[in-house]
Amino acid sequence: MPGALFDQVPLLLFITTAVLYTFLNGVNDSANTVATMISSRAMSARQALVLSAIAHLVGPFMFGIAVAATIGKGVITSEAATLPVIWAALLSAIIWSLITWVLSIPSSASHALIGGMAGAAILSHGIEGVIVSGLEKVLIALLVSPVLGLIGGYVLMKGVLFLARGASPRINRFFKDSQPLTAMALALSHGANDAQKAMGIIAMGLLATGNLTAFAVPTWVVAICAAAMALGTLFGGWRIIKTLGGRFYKIRPIHSFNSQLASTVIILGAALLGGPVSTSQVVSATILGSGAAERVNKVRWQVVKNILLAWVLTVPAAAGIAALCYWLLERILS
Repeated sequence: MPGALFDQVPLLLFITTAVLYTFLNGVNDSANTVATMISSRAMSARQALVLSAIAHLVGPFMFGIAVAATIGKGVITSEAATLPVIWAALLSAIIWSLITWVLSIPSSASHALIGGMAGAAILSHGIEGVIVSGLEKVLIALLVSPVLGLIGGYVLMKGVLFLARGASPRINRFFKDSQPLTAMALALSHGANDAQKAMGIIAMGLLATGNLTAFAVPTWVVAICAAAMALGTLFGGWRIIKTLGGRFYKIRPIHSFNSQLASTVIILGAALLGGPVSTSQVVSATILGSGAAERVNKVRWQVVKNILLAWVLTVPAAAGIAALCYWLLERILS
């Protein structure tokens, strides 16, 4: 009996790491759902974070597990999906998120996780450990979604400006009062997409250790991931909130309303289709699109360049970190 309990220690530590990843994802990505609302003074910071946390707690229960299945079955092969491999991917995503948090750069936890999975799987099983077609699908979703965000934010802003032409300044009251609804919708969609990534990872760990006979996401996994995401959101990533809320340009209620609405459509659509997208990228892109639609030189493009550099570096950096973590875990666990 003591031996059996000891055998479960690595799995328990792995699940703890996955919960920590989800918590940090909530801390980092809380900015995506509340930054513009706080910057436009639609709600106080604490009110916005509490509202977002509640929505993140509910979201993962509402929209299925399509993204979790993509992460769990579509990126690396079942032979490569060992506990050290997926554990190393989690550790690399956490380390990279902490690095970018210190630098106040909105990074993609999704990119980091996918890069980590690929890096650890290649080191352990060679290129055969990666499902190339599945990885292509995930990378396409990650790369296309910010482009859609930029276009969506731009087009929607143009439409809103056209419909609001000639309106009195009182229309700002409508945009301000509508933001709690659009922010909650965005938080629901974010919780549905991002929490599922950790669900898929935990399910992979349970399958790799023989605690599941086929890939599935138990209800208790959904619950702890939703709770960790909500708790992380409640704490808030103040450094990233400052970047998204003010360093691109001075955000007004119309920009906040527009970017939240455009982001919700893209992120929720991806969650329902099983596409793991980066909320950081989508929200940043819709903010940029909304500002550029009003005036191109309104946006501080130097800040954008720094964020783009972080996005480009994320996958290779996370892959390298994951390979090192895998090498260490293999020696510790053996």
